[in-house]
Amino acid sequence: MSVSIRLARGGAKKRPYYRIVVANSRAPRDGAFIEKIGTYNPLLSKEDPARVTLNVERAKHWLSVGAQPTDRVARFFDAAGVKERAARNNPKKAEPGEKAKERAEERAAKLAAAEEAANAPAEEAPAAEAPAEEAAEATEA
Repeated sequence: MSVSIRLARGGAKKRPYYRIVVANSRAPRDGAFIEKIGTYNPLLSKEDPARVTLNVERAKHWLSVGAQPTDRVARFFDAAGVKERAARNNPKKAEPGEKAKERAEERAAKLAAAEEAANAPAEEAPAAEAPAEEAAEATEA
């Protein structure tokens, strides 16, 4: 039986409250559990010590017998000094997807074409004005 240390949700609608429980990994999230080892109230401020309560001795015991904490619970354990959590690094997280890259390239191509079109008549305009000025001078003379 694989055992996990995870959160079980309680509380009313839009008022979450979680118990930190040791449960069979196949049991439902809010279903049967082996032992409750703490609580987590996300509605309290981060500085409030009652936000996360944890029975450190029981947490160490369950970790020693092979229970696997979820990522969120591992964060709590790291903050409490129970278990060191390795920092994650995902450099591709902020990278846009393929379709977004294609749209950006199309947008850049359209912008470059529009700039070329805007600059091209401006370069031809002085040449077009010169014959008109010569014609105006010829009619005056």
